[in-house]
Amino acid sequence: MDFDPASHLGAVRRRLTTTSREGVELRLLTVERTFDAAQEEVWEALTTADRIERWMLPVTGDLRVGGRFQLEDNAGGEVLECVEPERLAITWEYGGQLSWVDVSLRPVDDGTLLQLDHAAPVDPQTWEEFGPGAVGIGWEMGLLGMALHLANPGAPRPDVSASPELVELMTGSSKGWAEAEVAAGGDPERARAAADRTLAAYTATPEE
Repeated sequence: MDFDPASHLGAVRRRLTTTSREGVELRLLTVERTFDAAQEEVWEALTTADRIERWMLPVTGDLRVGGRFQLEDNAGGEVLECVEPERLAITWEYGGQLSWVDVSLRPVDDGTLLQLDHAAPVDPQTWEEFGPGAVGIGWEMGLLGMALHLANPGAPRPDVSASPELVELMTGSSKGWAEAEVAAGGDPERARAAADRTLAAYTATPEE
């Protein structure tokens, strides 16, 4: 499927800060995007299993507060809070690491603003090597999937995995997260070098 990477990149706002949970300092990655859809429509796409499969990945489990979910070949976690149609809070458990994701929705003049906050303890060496794009690029690809789904809700999940447009999107996203790190006080040379390594990891072929 063809899409315009520039329009998707321009629709996203990126921000990096820190927060704490139970006395532990966490890095907080925030990504925002406005969708041309009603808040209730975005909420349903975000929280309904058969719709999640059409823009992200197949999901199994108990999608209610206290229940656990599992995305196919990806993260799982627990549903911590669900306030329809405004806020969803979950744990994000992947590779033995625990982090927290909060998604909020609110109506705006041109549709629905989605804000995703991902708070995680990050190993300093991993941050030094890859920076925020290691997580940020993945979330932006998810928001791309949601945008394509909301434009055509009845369609199956589009396969953009081999498209040059996806590479362009990942490249722009990687650069965007490097600049978000610089804006948050990070060293420009180090942040951009880490972004290059992250992009190489995302775009490498299996043989590489």
